[in-house]
Amino acid sequence: MELKKKEILRYLGYNSQKIDSQTNILINESIKEVQGLLHKYYIYKIFDIEKNHTKIHLKNTHIFLEGKDIYKHLFQSEKCVILAVTLGNIIDQKIRYYSKVSLSKSLIFDACATTAIEAITDSIEEEIIAYAKENNFYTTYRYSPGYGDFPLSIQPEILKILDAHGKIGLISTPDFLLLPRKSVTAIIGLQKNPISKYLRSCKNCNLYHTCTYKKEGNHCEHKRINQ
Repeated sequence: MELKKKEILRYLGYNSQKIDSQTNILINESIKEVQGLLHKYYIYKIFDIEKNHTKIHLKNTHIFLEGKDIYKHLFQSEKCVILAVTLGNIIDQKIRYYSKVSLSKSLIFDACATTAIEAITDSIEEEIIAYAKENNFYTTYRYSPGYGDFPLSIQPEILKILDAHGKIGLISTPDFLLLPRKSVTAIIGLQKNPISKYLRSCKNCNLYHTCTYKKEGNHCEHKRINQ
């Protein structure tokens, strides 16, 4: 799997600056190492949905998706795909190892792993888009807990309905962070009408005034996958 250096540099906080030769060497080494350790663990399920005035209910479950942004995201959808992806524990173990022996290598290796999990999730999204086309549905872009006002506290319930612990070894901490760290959960709507190629404006995001990426002259993952 190709890991784009441009994306790695974005995660490292570079914004068109020239990188030094030693950093470039560490990036190239880390790309090869991450590629050699990559495993593609994932699971997804499709749910019918129903809506009241403020919430989205996944039929045949006890789960309600709350928040204005996820409601808007699935407003025209009849179904949604709940997705979980992880690189597994080996990548986490390597990041912990490098954090003890080389901070630079640790940061670069971490950025390469983040690029890898996003690339793998992109490939699974393509698989879901192909399924949708075969069944006469259009897909929304993917949306994850933590985007906008969609709370991270939904993570344990998402993992439970996917049996993500049993199937791919993915769990949530008491603070709703995913373990292994290089993991993603996301929701993709399936609807009968095509959606416009809508690029979400940063100014419309609930995190506009506190966004770390924006302060660094960069952008978040939500904007990347809508470009």
